[in-house]
Amino acid sequence: MNVNNHFLFMAKYNTRMNKQILSVTEHLNHEILNENKGAYFHSIIGTLNHILIGDIIWLTRFNFHSENYKSLKDVIALPKPKGLNDILFSEIKPFTHARSTIDSAIIQWLSVDVNEMDFRRNLEYSNTKGIKSSRNFGELVSHLFNHQTHHRGQISTLLNQMGYDLGSTDYLLDIPEM
Repeated sequence: MNVNNHFLFMAKYNTRMNKQILSVTEHLNHEILNENKGAYFHSIIGTLNHILIGDIIWLTRFNFHSENYKSLKDVIALPKPKGLNDILFSEIKPFTHARSTIDSAIIQWLSVDVNEMDFRRNLEYSNTKGIKSSRNFGELVSHLFNHQTHHRGQISTLLNQMGYDLGSTDYLLDIPEM
């Protein structure tokens, strides 16, 4: 298995799922999106923002892994979160634009900038509390996608409880038939 291709498939899956979620949430009013549903990040918009914040934080860290990562420049230009619970976008339209910017940047980054050797090296970074760490870059990229999937599952549950169907959420649909 080619690691780069695997992550590219994951990026395309994430893009598809984000579009599916946004195709439902774009029709919900501000009150419903911001209503405290008892979820970990309280509301649908809170959980969507948390996923986005995680992406911004990790992609900003990834940007320093190689000077060849030119595709992440649009992500670096987005508003910087102060914490994991921040609401960077309380309205769905600007959120959708930021989400699309990040999803496109991830696909471009994996298609053009990243090479197989990058995944074998460690990334040194500081977490949101300033604690330094050094971890395998490939595993950190896996974490980026796993984090999105985990919290999208929470959003999927909230939407399902409200009677909305997202359609198929299986990664299997994105794996090419051989």
